[in-house]
Amino acid sequence: MRTERTRALAAVFSGHGEPFRLKEFPIPSPGAGELLVEITCSTICGSDLHTWHGRREEPTPCVLGHEIVGRILAFGAGAPRIDLKGQPIHEGDRITWTLAASCGECFFCRRGLPQKCEHLFKYGHSAIAPGREFSGGFAECCLLSAGTGVVRVPDPVSDTLAAPANCAVATVAAACRLGGPLEGSSVAVLGAGVLGLTACAMARALGAAEVVACDLDPDREALALDFGASRFATPDELGDMALDLTAGRGADISMESSGAAEAVRGALDVTRTGGTAIIAGTTTPGQSISLDPNQLVRRMLNIRGLHNYAPTDLVSAMDFLGEHGERFPFEQLGGGRFDLERIDNAFRHSSEHPGLRTAILP
Repeated sequence: MRTERTRALAAVFSGHGEPFRLKEFPIPSPGAGELLVEITCSTICGSDLHTWHGRREEPTPCVLGHEIVGRILAFGAGAPRIDLKGQPIHEGDRITWTLAASCGECFFCRRGLPQKCEHLFKYGHSAIAPGREFSGGFAECCLLSAGTGVVRVPDPVSDTLAAPANCAVATVAAACRLGGPLEGSSVAVLGAGVLGLTACAMARALGAAEVVACDLDPDREALALDFGASRFATPDELGDMALDLTAGRGADISMESSGAAEAVRGALDVTRTGGTAIIAGTTTPGQSISLDPNQLVRRMLNIRGLHNYAPTDLVSAMDFLGEHGERFPFEQLGGGRFDLERIDNAFRHSSEHPGLRTAILP
């Protein structure tokens, strides 16, 4: 972005069925604790598609997009000059950031849940306001609020690989943290989309002995194995396979990443006594499952719901991509690249190619 420019483009979303509108707004000057970033890449997340299809609602008009990479243009007064890893950051550095900004002082922030901050601001999920138009990824720049965690992107990690780090990859890092030490463990991953494939790769990188990927589509098997799964099963096959691999006990850890109620039920069923089921894929309301409390008690199940993640999980995500990004075929998850001016085409393309990440390059 040329420094002499005073205005920049944003793709404004007005609601389901409405085309995006490209609008110019004044480029803001960062205030206290804020950063101004030139966006170099944003990818379309499943939650963006849910909003576009009308399956979930966001305040409108808004700028969607939260999987973002960009370069620092300017620091506001008192803005942090180090990232979450303690590395110095400067103008021109390539960064990604937490999908939400938190206050650090409220009830939930003080109890280790900054992602549930009482004053949470989520990128790509807030209505635009005067001076706050650049609040999402599908634009030429983004104004980072105070309380946003920033991580510098290592040079070998491409923009298209780094963009999903602050959503899918960081969510998986949080799931692995909630699951406890994975070395030598048996892990069942239900759903082999971007989230599930990333879970297979990270579980394998963390030393899991068995990683069973499960998906309705048997054509996902080859890709799941490339991403570190040791076995693949359809839902009908998963229970018996998990028992066979674990001397009849079941998986130490299950990770639900599909968003289907049947997968949640399957995750609970396949988890061994005393094991942990992590439910992360269900982000739209309306689905329900039955749960026998007697089974919950007698099997001593640990059930962990996961929504968003903590800032430290973004650090783990970027460390994983920096160390293992070339070990697994993440490039196969790319769903094409589109200019900002073709954002409507990009969303249609992304909708027609589920399980891939379509990139929008301003």
